[in-house]
Amino acid sequence: MTALARSIFKNILLILNILIFNNILAQTVPQDIDKKSGVQDSINISKDSLGIKKDTIIPKEQLDDVVKTKAENKSSSSISNKQTFLNKKAQIIYQDMQIDADYIRIDWETGKIYARGEQDEKGKITTPAIATQGGKKFEYSEVIYNFKTRQAIAFNARTEESEGVIVAEKTKKYNDSVFFMRKAIYTTDEYFLKKKDSLPDYHMSAPNIKLLKTKDKSQIITGPIQMYIEQVPTPLILPFAILPFSDKRSAGILIPSFGERQDVGFFLNGLGYYQPIGDHFDLKVLADIYTKGSWNLKPELNYLKKYRYSGNFAADYGYTVRGIKGLDDYSRVKTFRIAWRHSQDSKANPYFTFNASVDIVSSKFYNNTVNNNYIFNGNVLNTQQTSRVNVTKRFLNLPVTISASMAYNQNFATGVTELRLPDMTVAINQFYLFKPKTGVRTGLLENINVNTGLALSNYVTTTEDQLFKKQMWEDLKTGAKNNISLSTNTTLAKYFTFSLSANIDNVLTTKTLDRSYNPLTNLVEDNYKNGIAGYSTFSASTSLQTVLYGQKNFSKTSPIVAIRHMITPSMSFNYSPDFGDKSWGYFRNYSNSRGEMTPYSIFDNGIYGAPSSGLVQSVGFNINNNLEMKIKSKADSTGIKKVKIFENLNVSGNYNFAAEKYKWSVFTVNGQSSFFNNKLNVNTSLTLEPYEIVFTDGSDTGVRTENFGHFSLQGFNLQLSYPMSEAIFGKKEDLGKKYKKKGEIRNENYFFDDDNYSHYTPTWTLNVNANYAYTKGLSRFGNKVATLGLDGSIKLTPYWNINGSTNYDVVNKALGYTRLGFARDQRSFTITFNWVPFGQYKVYDFFIGIKANILKDAVKYKERSFTQPNSTF
Repeated sequence: MTALARSIFKNILLILNILIFNNILAQTVPQDIDKKSGVQDSINISKDSLGIKKDTIIPKEQLDDVVKTKAENKSSSSISNKQTFLNKKAQIIYQDMQIDADYIRIDWETGKIYARGEQDEKGKITTPAIATQGGKKFEYSEVIYNFKTRQAIAFNARTEESEGVIVAEKTKKYNDSVFFMRKAIYTTDEYFLKKKDSLPDYHMSAPNIKLLKTKDKSQIITGPIQMYIEQVPTPLILPFAILPFSDKRSAGILIPSFGERQDVGFFLNGLGYYQPIGDHFDLKVLADIYTKGSWNLKPELNYLKKYRYSGNFAADYGYTVRGIKGLDDYSRVKTFRIAWRHSQDSKANPYFTFNASVDIVSSKFYNNTVNNNYIFNGNVLNTQQTSRVNVTKRFLNLPVTISASMAYNQNFATGVTELRLPDMTVAINQFYLFKPKTGVRTGLLENINVNTGLALSNYVTTTEDQLFKKQMWEDLKTGAKNNISLSTNTTLAKYFTFSLSANIDNVLTTKTLDRSYNPLTNLVEDNYKNGIAGYSTFSASTSLQTVLYGQKNFSKTSPIVAIRHMITPSMSFNYSPDFGDKSWGYFRNYSNSRGEMTPYSIFDNGIYGAPSSGLVQSVGFNINNNLEMKIKSKADSTGIKKVKIFENLNVSGNYNFAAEKYKWSVFTVNGQSSFFNNKLNVNTSLTLEPYEIVFTDGSDTGVRTENFGHFSLQGFNLQLSYPMSEAIFGKKEDLGKKYKKKGEIRNENYFFDDDNYSHYTPTWTLNVNANYAYTKGLSRFGNKVATLGLDGSIKLTPYWNINGSTNYDVVNKALGYTRLGFARDQRSFTITFNWVPFGQYKVYDFFIGIKANILKDAVKYKERSFTQPNSTF
């Protein structure tokens, strides 16, 4: 790193130290919180031993209210000094103030009360005194309280606020709303808060703290602050802090992660600020900063109206800088992203819904992003991205559904952008033509159902630089389509299901194709003419289906009880006219480079496609198989276990009587099954070519002949997935029965043996997936793709978690995208480390964040919004 870069990064870290903890506490840690303060009692306490007086009531005209006192052992009064002394489990109650202590002295003339906790022989406080006021508890070693002025001074006071606790060496109470504290710490450590531990795992320390309390909220204002982790001071220091305690959302700094990326340098990722806006909005503004000059700004606005809708607007805008300026490897790329999410509550309006999922990025955004979140969650592997806005309207008394949508699809590999602006459909709910008198539909006529609707579309294919420019609007295709489909079914001879269906499409478009060959350029040119044109198509089909069962039972001595085979065969007949015939007018001819007349449809590449050419009179077949086996099993309560050999094995193909050649289609086989108690999932498919493919000398592209019966494999795909965990390797050991001693103080999840060694059974998951694909087609040599992927996590201890994912390209013998993550739960805060060890996005990222909800607002380590528990909605 250059000296300039190091200087810039140091300055950034200095600014971060000033900003990150702009809402916390600290600088000096009290060396001994429980140590006696040594302060002299200005009330001059004397120890006499007069008899017990259970209740002392002072005339009301001297005070604002009645003072009640009691003690377990002795209660004494000095008439001359106007004082009362209470010993052992002493208690005093005045208005909303109650003090419980080991020793209490009351000076009625000055109005001062001195109280102290229980001491040991050396004078150290072993049990603190407790004051309760307004539902709040305060613990301290000693306190001096004036019930006339309602002011107090406490030593080694412990005050709980919201999810945290403040421990101060000296606390002054000016009134019920203002407290001053000296040499104080603040922490949200649950163990320290519940007194399970005498030292917090983290805290923030300040020499001076001002606590302001109102009816609705409290607030801490401090001088210099410093954060300590496990009693070790950190460099996170600030000159002051403001920390609000409120159930409502409040503004605060968003803590960044830091690390290094190979291509863009050291970074701070996600540094920002959170600001609630009214009752329905909040705003986050984040920034990513890199030492080599890259930067990114990420504003995000969230909104929510309870029981109505919720959503957010987000954006990324920045520059990615690589290399050294002036050299050939230098590049500076601008990137942007605009996203909008809107979700309507299902209870808001059942007859009208509006949802949006918009995510538009620059074409090179993921290749040049400086937002590392996109690397760790795998978004950088995206090859395309789709945005969509949907509106649906239903009617109470009309069988009509109206839908409208806008879609934007980006293909990062080709650079092509597809835009639908907008699409609209008007659908008539399905209805039956003939209503049966009995209310039960039987036979072909009574089962005839109709589906129909109208669609309007606007569609264009363009590039990012042509969006919403003149050329895009000229290329825009507009059309309308009406579809009518009818279908019916009935049962024949009890065992056969007979189905009959018909489909009609009527299409109108605003553009037609004029194709010609240009001898000057030696290219076929497509020109689109504006003008309304249309076509109609129709088709019909019928099918017959049944189910056959076969079962083989084995002898009682065989481990196999039975094998059952279920076959679902079906035959179908499909008819469609030859819309390529001249009489329809849908097809024309152009002269190619060899002077041959070549047919094409004037609706090719149209918004709804083109009519099909060639007469179809085909018979199709489909055979679906299910094969299961029952075996004897002692592990099963019934003594019999069912094993699936094939959940689904499907073979299909068709024969077209009207085709001039290649009457048989390719044959496809698809299979699906699961093994090992449904853990191993297997999906496979293959394609068989029934005609011989001949290769000429010197050519790697074959020619399909009409020589039927020479089957060849044209495609094969196999996908395997197997989720594993420690549970599948046997019953989890019950450590509670084996070891009787359980840990304490942050070790509750461990069991200890006689030698005080801790024991914990790690838990883990590992998802293994493999994929093999082979495609050949007319090529002499097929293409192979084979990958092996791993994705899993292991919990070494209750607080250590390691997770990661990787994949290996078997064909190219190379590792693909790989990520490792480490997380350490420190009870009160979390430490995470994410790492991509190699490849284009080589990066590591380190982060520390406090878990308490109250500090997620003041110093946020998570991007808080309306979904958080403390939301006011």
